[in-house]
Amino acid sequence: MTDFTRRTLVKTSLAGLTLAGLASGTSPAYAAIPLVRKRLTLPTGIATGDVTTDSAVLWSRASGPGRMTATLKAVDSAGEILRGRYGFSRTLRGPLATDASDFTAKIQATDLPAGTRFAVELTFEDENGPGEAVRGTFSTAPGATNGKNDGGAEAARGGGSPSSYPQTFVWTGDTAGQGWGINEDLGGMRGYKAMHATKPDFFIHSGDTIYADGPITATATEKDGQVWRNIVTEEVSKVAETLKEFRGRHRYNSLDANMRAMFADVPVIAQWDDHETHNNWYPGQILDDARYTERNVNTLAARGRQAWQENMPIADAAALWRPGKVDAGQYQPARIYRRISRGPQLDIFCLDMRTFKSPNTDGKEPYTTNILGQEQVDWLIKEVRKSKATWKVIAADLPLGIIVPDGAVNQESLSNRDNGAPLGRELEIAGVLSAFKKHGVKNTVWLTADVHYCAAHHYSPERASFTDFDPFWEFVAGPINAGSFGPNDMDGTFGPEVVFSKAGRFPGESPRDGENQYFGHVEIANDGVFTVSLRNALGAVLYSKALTPQR
Repeated sequence: MTDFTRRTLVKTSLAGLTLAGLASGTSPAYAAIPLVRKRLTLPTGIATGDVTTDSAVLWSRASGPGRMTATLKAVDSAGEILRGRYGFSRTLRGPLATDASDFTAKIQATDLPAGTRFAVELTFEDENGPGEAVRGTFSTAPGATNGKNDGGAEAARGGGSPSSYPQTFVWTGDTAGQGWGINEDLGGMRGYKAMHATKPDFFIHSGDTIYADGPITATATEKDGQVWRNIVTEEVSKVAETLKEFRGRHRYNSLDANMRAMFADVPVIAQWDDHETHNNWYPGQILDDARYTERNVNTLAARGRQAWQENMPIADAAALWRPGKVDAGQYQPARIYRRISRGPQLDIFCLDMRTFKSPNTDGKEPYTTNILGQEQVDWLIKEVRKSKATWKVIAADLPLGIIVPDGAVNQESLSNRDNGAPLGRELEIAGVLSAFKKHGVKNTVWLTADVHYCAAHHYSPERASFTDFDPFWEFVAGPINAGSFGPNDMDGTFGPEVVFSKAGRFPGESPRDGENQYFGHVEIANDGVFTVSLRNALGAVLYSKALTPQR
């Protein structure tokens, strides 16, 4: 950042005005014009993420170099500031946003009271002083019923202890895919508006947060002849190859007012999948795609991951700034698989089913091939085992039993179109499910997206070739703003039953009427009942299932 003070700027400006006045023969007093200072703005809004019982990641992007500042205040449900016992106010000075991070910055806010709603204000400051302030809200998860950390839950939510109020959340995937971008004629990406309207406590984005490999054109003709009109930027006009182009994809999505409004109010738990880089990619792949000049997928994935990391409010000690730390100024990758603790009723286990993935083959190897990698498998079993939460939600960026081909023979999915004993990638999942049974893990639910339709699957050893596991549910939702596809065939290895599914009317159908764009909604009631509903982008409930916890 240029090294000069505000006083220097003022003196230099006044000197320039004096010289201008002398040159024109007029008095400086009459020649003076108001001093215009360009203040920093937040052009892509704000977001919070990975919010737990006592912490939150605060994210934004500045219009230029500046230091991030966050102000947090505990508020009630009407937005009024809480005082006295439930009062909480804190100002945090964060990192310097520079071009090295595309002017994005994050602050890890810690030691927050549980079960508390916060008003948050983010701004950036430079030599001209504080810039634009953008406001939002978020709520920490309910805490334990030990009376030690009751925050402002009772006042903020109108009664009840901070561990007893219901939690709600939404999930989906697939944003701005197949060329269906932001169509302002239709009100933009209205699926985000429908999710926001449910007033969830948080949002899981199950991957394909962008479509780096899908160019967006100004218009597209739909099957019935209607013309779809997109907002278009330079970066989305071609496949993303450079870091600038990957970053531009994230900036594009933030142009949607519905997404910005939701992210300001609803904490995000972000995952990635393939389209953050390229369709169906795996490490080490060399692309056979004539649109690309850079075909080494490892190079593209590194750039795509950096852009994703910069633009998602994901918590990681190595990539976040805290008070007392020097400004890193350089991108450092965070581990994507992680656990988000949401109080006594709920833990979220986010998986990364892309970074460690083995090449796409027919999936019938008699030995284990990777979908998670051994380190992540060990982590998942260990963390789920020690969880004391009633419900353990496993947020997966790929479904378990749905067959997703990659060409005529190979499989993108962990399923391999063979209903027999586990093979290839299936062996990793079999090991996880078997370990859950061995250690008496109860109340696991798998949530995912990826396949562009919605479904409810029940897995049971009674129907399976592999039987060493306890029954469980998997729910699928998405896309939220992309082409509709499906339904796909199922693999019988783990005994899935398709209890419900709904897909688009034809492959690649646009989001125009919202009827075949989907998200999932979960409410965990005071008594622990876990109710899942699958909804369309108009907010209509298409299917609902209430799960009673095993004790």
